[in-house]
Amino acid sequence: MPTDTILYLSRKDVEAVGLSMPEIIDALASMFKEKGEGRVEMPPKPGIHTRPDAFIHAMPAYIPSLESAGMKWVSGYPENQKKKLPYITGLLILNDPETGFPITVMDATWITAQRTGAATAVAAKYLARVDSSSVGILACGVQGRSNLEALSCLFQIKKVKAFDIDAEVTERFASEMAAVVQTEIEIAKDPKEAVVGMDLVVTSGPILKNPAPVIEAGWLAEGAFASPVDFDSYWTGDALREADKLATDDRKQMEYYRKTGYFKDTPQPYADLGEIIAGNAPGRESPDERTFCINLGLALDDMATAILIYHRAREKGIGTQLPL
Repeated sequence: MPTDTILYLSRKDVEAVGLSMPEIIDALASMFKEKGEGRVEMPPKPGIHTRPDAFIHAMPAYIPSLESAGMKWVSGYPENQKKKLPYITGLLILNDPETGFPITVMDATWITAQRTGAATAVAAKYLARVDSSSVGILACGVQGRSNLEALSCLFQIKKVKAFDIDAEVTERFASEMAAVVQTEIEIAKDPKEAVVGMDLVVTSGPILKNPAPVIEAGWLAEGAFASPVDFDSYWTGDALREADKLATDDRKQMEYYRKTGYFKDTPQPYADLGEIIAGNAPGRESPDERTFCINLGLALDDMATAILIYHRAREKGIGTQLPL
């Protein structure tokens, strides 16, 4: 392992590696099993907040089975959308677990998008009905796209309804994502139309500490699965309390967020994904259950994905070696 250089991977390099969504889903499923069996290390992510509802988080984690250790430094700025800038940006660094030396720095924007969609798919594998075939997408940005793509890897999608407050964004989403899921995407006229009657529902707007949620009790069908990628920004407390099972990706992290002012009207989770996948808590037990999984976004997701990108980049000769 070189100790005098570091491999730099730009966003273009990260994408050129060619890691597929099914590969990321498999990597995260394996990681969550390791997590459920207590074989990973991940402290709650600390952060700074320079603007209202904006964050810059430090996300360290270690997965011994993958020899993946590192940290993501990621920001989320809702007002960036008005400036035609990405909501999420970041960098990720991996270290050699044996020596601690940094081995690579890579753009984390693509990784964040893809692993978030993959985490929803992993949750849906255990909490959604296996015959789920319709998807409602609320907020048609980067996360709306990656979540729909990931769900289409595990479920035979026959119907999609999409809603975004920006009609142009919705139309572009419907046009471009139809080819990905191989089915026509219907544009919903309001949030309710994108939720009622859908088997799988994903909301992925900006994460807000004091949201004005619009999804009400009674909208989510019996037997449906919901993935609130934006925490509780879209869902009222009454709607969340209709859940027969509400899970998360990490209990300690959710409790940390509660203490900082999020999830004021959200029920406590019954389990996290690691516990479910390791067999220490049940997944879906009946076709009529309403199930939720509020994935907060874990550094473990990033490390499980980044180590695959690093090794494949080395194999393909992608990236730039920089002196330390």
